[in-house]
Amino acid sequence: MSKEQLIIFDTTLRDGEQSPGASMTRDEKVRIARALERMRVDVIEAGFPIASPGDFEAVKAVAETVTESTVCGLARAIDGDIDRAVEALKPARRARIHTFIATSPIHMRNKLKMEPDEVVEQAVRAVKRARNHTDDVEFSPEDAGRSEPDFLCRVLEAVIDAGATTLNIPDTVGYSLPNLFGELIRGLIERIPNSDKAIFSVHCHNDLGLAVANSLMAVLGGARQVECTINGLGERAGNAALEEVVMAVRTRQDVFPCDTRIDTTQILDTSRLVSNITGFRVQPNKAVVGANAFAHESGIHQDGVLKQRETYEIMRPEDVGWHANRMVLGKHSGRNAFRARLEELGFGIESEEELNELFMRFKELADKKHEIYDEDIQALVTSADQAAINERVRLVALKVCSETGETPRARVTLLMDGEERTAEAEGSGAVDASFRAIEEIVHSGTELLLYSVNNITSGTDAQGEVTVRLDKAGRIVNGKGADTDIVIASALAYVNALNKVLDTDPRHHPQVEEHL
Repeated sequence: MSKEQLIIFDTTLRDGEQSPGASMTRDEKVRIARALERMRVDVIEAGFPIASPGDFEAVKAVAETVTESTVCGLARAIDGDIDRAVEALKPARRARIHTFIATSPIHMRNKLKMEPDEVVEQAVRAVKRARNHTDDVEFSPEDAGRSEPDFLCRVLEAVIDAGATTLNIPDTVGYSLPNLFGELIRGLIERIPNSDKAIFSVHCHNDLGLAVANSLMAVLGGARQVECTINGLGERAGNAALEEVVMAVRTRQDVFPCDTRIDTTQILDTSRLVSNITGFRVQPNKAVVGANAFAHESGIHQDGVLKQRETYEIMRPEDVGWHANRMVLGKHSGRNAFRARLEELGFGIESEEELNELFMRFKELADKKHEIYDEDIQALVTSADQAAINERVRLVALKVCSETGETPRARVTLLMDGEERTAEAEGSGAVDASFRAIEEIVHSGTELLLYSVNNITSGTDAQGEVTVRLDKAGRIVNGKGADTDIVIASALAYVNALNKVLDTDPRHHPQVEEHL
């Protein structure tokens, strides 16, 4: 007897982007969407089209690119939102409109300032309007975890009658507990007379560290769609991690009456891609995709694994993409081998000019380190994309002097708005001096919130990848840089962040007023 399908709805491009500083460009969204499609994600929520022209164009670009997965656009239960989503999704082979309105007493009273009857009326009107354009309509009662069950039943029954085909129950503030959330889903399915006409979904936040647990209990309670993100990315403490949900269901088929169609061997590469693009690193002890996920330090564990892998490993590393055979490139690798590896990693090269630029960067890197791994190539392409973002400032030259007993000093030359400018500064270290010298030229008025360094691969010749997070008047941006010289990588990251700060037409936060 074949099992039911558990639909995987990925919202990395929408909810994941709401992490402070995680905004993605259109091309970056398309690249992640391609990776999600290779992984056989069922539904890709590409963004919130009404939020900004940039978000609209990104959703449209994903809709034009993706052919196998359903492309979804988010819209409040407002006519203008829905119409904008319809327009952005026109190119999609399979399109879904996801509309929502808050249903908890605290949200209705304090935010919407609407009576329950008005909320039901607006929800129904929105679903009907969306249904005029597509047969695939999803409805979410925002803050369902704190909504009154009787009112939830009333709203959901009404929107099913109006044409909603998926009902998503969000734990918007991460307040629920696994047993209670599972009972909520089971109770809704049992109590709503027409519940058999829609698929029940869940969207759990991780404020109490329970997003995955709540999602899995909801699946046992009857939900057949889980909304999640790569690496658990998302605002505040994030969302349910796709890789954890998928592997929990796949590993415990003795418990779950359903399974996903996800190609799990694509999980690790997709995780690294999202991490590279957003600048949000994966902690080593992260389940499934963390560097230590399949490492065994204890002698007892090592002995057991060597004798019989299943003694301490409940999943095979290769099933999620670890230790797969990878082509290692070097300084003697040619353009064709480089192009082929780019394509295998999902990087679509649109022109010979773009390929030539990337190949030149590849050769420069190959002169610095002997072996080039997939992670190096991903960082290289991401770095090239980042450098092209509204490049008002470019690093031309950097010289630092740092020795024992002397105050570190840096001399920086930048190309700013077409004019070369040079400045020197002292600092507590080489990186601090470099940042101070850059500020002597730019005068950005920003506050440094985060400085993070990670090695991309192992070895003393590995590239260092630096993430810098800046805040200017409440606007938070991430900058990234990679180089085998960590001071240069740091300067590149800082300049990259400054270019985003200096952008005169910044993309708005994807969801200013509402949160799922």
